[in-house]
This record gives sequence, structure tokens and C-alpha cells, in this order.
Amino acid sequence: MYKDVINRIRNKAKEDPKVIIFPEVDDLRVLKAVEIVRCEGIAEPILFSKEDMDKFQKDQFAFLLYEYRKAKGMTLKKAQELMEDQHFYAAMMLRCGFVDGMVTGAAHSTAIVMRAVINCLEINERLGIVTSAFLMGIPNCSYGEEGVICFADCGVIPDPTSKQLARIAVSSAQFFQDTMGKPARVAMLSFSTKGSAQGSWVTKVRESVELAKDLKKDFFIDGEMQLDSALVPEVAAKKLSNSDVAGRANVLIFPSLDAGNIGYKLTERLAYARAIGPIILGTVQPCSDLSRGCSVEDIVDCTALTVVRAQKRNLSSKTVSIDIEKYYANTSV
Repeated sequence: MYKDVINRIRNKAKEDPKVIIFPEVDDLRVLKAVEIVRCEGIAEPILFSKEDMDKFQKDQFAFLLYEYRKAKGMTLKKAQELMEDQHFYAAMMLRCGFVDGMVTGAAHSTAIVMRAVINCLEINERLGIVTSAFLMGIPNCSYGEEGVICFADCGVIPDPTSKQLARIAVSSAQFFQDTMGKPARVAMLSFSTKGSAQGSWVTKVRESVELAKDLKKDFFIDGEMQLDSALVPEVAAKKLSNSDVAGRANVLIFPSLDAGNIGYKLTERLAYARAIGPIILGTVQPCSDLSRGCSVEDIVDCTALTVVRAQKRNLSSKTVSIDIEKYYANTSV
């Protein structure tokens, strides 16, 4: 069942392929995936390495990065040093509209990728947080949407506060609806279901539910609840019979990075699930941070998701320009 969903996402990407940059040219999986993406018309891929950097463009990007981040302590010298990294250069290409999306992380750690993402890309002002999600395609599974469930956060925020959990929930729900075309039903997970246990961990999740509802009133969000209450209709009928989410959840929000990361890897390995992502959420420009254990098919599907997200942005062909005189006036900063 889930394969039908993945095929629909690929077909949706093919309707309006976008330009996606891959700043990892030395990984054979990436090379194979790019060839599939190009042949199937899923995207217009650009393989990018340090050798492809243009010196003048690199200087412009460094100045822009300095302008964007100087209030956070960025200096022009530091920006110039960072722009020697192909991930920073590629992220600035995305920020400035030269490409529509970025897919990377097959051969680099999340820390390396996220450093470029957080410094270079625009952060959604309303949410103010960068997080991540996986689409999990689970064989022979009746839960979620035809066996597809969104897991978050599995890659970025180690111990989210109630406020952060709420924002993770809203960004994950929006991502799910944008890519799947189905209403998101968000379960805020815990070891407790509606007060069956007490403690600071439970309180954090319980508070996040109300904060998430305040952020986005038209989403279905409920919790705190245990995993079986979220997914299994028979269990939900006993514990949460009046919930719009319980027994029907298709977005699972884990209370910590420990739980989320372990949960997705357990599902991937024991249930032979497809883990598509991590998809970076909270940035204005769409990008994906692949797992270093990803397969060629994972990269292809992640690319398709990135294209669909770029389609939702309705990107224009305009690129960001800079004030050249101001650039040269500040090169000694």
C-alpha cells in the first residue's frame, strides 16, 4: 500500500520538476540516485562539488551571509571561511533562488548539514524553529495513510520544551498535508494517556498540545497519548473514544530526540519500513538531510518530496541580488 503513496509523490514531482542541488559528488549512491531522478523526470538535478564554486560568486555569497548573520556575531572573515564549504555555498544558492531545493547528508553528518542550513536559509518567522521529520512507509500496515506515517523530531532537537514540541507538531502537520494531500492527525506521544501517569515528562507533552492548538487551530492535534492509543482503533475506543486523533493518527510527535530516533530506526529495521528523510522543516527554502545509512531509492524519494515542497512554495525564477558597491565597501570588514 505505501508504495502507491510513494509513487504518487514521485508522479506529483514529475508534473513540475524543480532544480535540486546535490553537494555530494563522491558518494556512489548519490550518483546513481541523480541518474534515476534525471531519467524519470522527477527533478532537474545539479551535482555540485568544491571545484564548481565560482570565486566571484563565493565572495558575493560570503558578503550576503555576513549581512544575514552579522546581528548574531558573524564577521565577513568568518563568512568567507565558511563559504569554502560546498554545503554553505549550495545553501546560499538555494537561499538566493539559483536552485529550488537541496538534498544532502548521505556522506556527511547531520551536524555539518544543519550548520549550513541554520546559518544560510531563512527560518519561518511564525514557527522560529528548525526541526526534521521522516515519512515512514511500512509494508503490510493498516495504520496511518495507507501505511505511511510521519515521525518527528528524529534528527535535530535533543530535548524539546513544550513550546518547541508544539512547533514541531505544527510544522510536521503542515508538511504532511502539503506532501500527502490528506488531513494531518497529530498524536503527541508519551508513556501516559490523558493522565494515566504523572511527572515532568508528561506535563511537558500535555502543555505542548494546547500550545500547538493555539498556533494552528484547524489542525487535529491531541495528547498526551501512548503509541497504541494513537494508532490502534480498538485501544483508542477504550481510552480516548471522543478523540479526532486517537486510533487514526498519521503524524507522531515524539517527546525527545532519543525516542524519535530510536523509534524510526526500530520501525525501519524490524518492520522493513522505508524511512524517507530526514526532511528539514522550519526553513522557508526546502531541503533534506539524508541519513548516512540511506539507500539509492531513499535518495530518489527524498528528492521527490523536496520537489513537491518546492512546488508548494511556487518559486519564482528571480534570484537575490546584492549591492555591489556596498559589497566592495565592506570587503575590509
